[in-house]
Amino acid sequence: MSTGELLNIEPLELKFSFELKKQASCSLQLSNKTENYVAFKVKTTNPKKYCVRPNTGVVSPRSTCDVVVTMQAQKEAPPDLQCKDKFLLQSVIAPHGAAVKDITPEMFSKEAGHVVEECKLKVVYVSPPQPPSPVPEGEEEGESVRADNGHLSDSEPAAASIPLGNPQDISTEAEALIEKLTKEKKVAIQQNNKLRQELELLKREASKGKGGVSLMLVMFIGLIGIILGYILKKA
Repeated sequence: MSTGELLNIEPLELKFSFELKKQASCSLQLSNKTENYVAFKVKTTNPKKYCVRPNTGVVSPRSTCDVVVTMQAQKEAPPDLQCKDKFLLQSVIAPHGAAVKDITPEMFSKEAGHVVEECKLKVVYVSPPQPPSPVPEGEEEGESVRADNGHLSDSEPAAASIPLGNPQDISTEAEALIEKLTKEKKVAIQQNNKLRQELELLKREASKGKGGVSLMLVMFIGLIGIILGYILKKA
């Protein structure tokens, strides 16, 4: 803080958060510590680079005034963010009840015999605050990991279950299989009954006929009947 006789100026350094192609602003607070009206004027060594609002004004007795300084967007950064730009704030006692429209360049002329207070202000560039670095995946606080004994923690997903088929499809297939077996069983029963009938018929004809039927034929037909009966039981 500058403690001149007319104005207190805070701060004495204009700090800008420097980022390429972005504007930056900072503010000054001027406090009038007298019972007089005080006129002020802000100058800079690089007027194309900075915009000061207001660059001239009047501070009423025992009151304050805020001045905003804006740095235009820059295409290049100075080496090590070192800046040589300077500001000069001049202040002088103004007539009672003076307003901004009453300020003239002659009021700040020392040659005219006016007492002009001057305060030099430095420009400081600072790096913008860095965003917090992201936490690597798997290291967030509270994340569960595998225990030493190899068991999974509660938050670890369980092994994927093997998807089962649609129960309706399974039921349909089972019904088709049962129906097929039932038909095959009926066919086997019919064939078995037919063979038995033929066997009985051959026995009757053998008993009536003179020459008779060979014993081998009868035994062959009987064997076929036994085999069909066995297949029928398995079905």
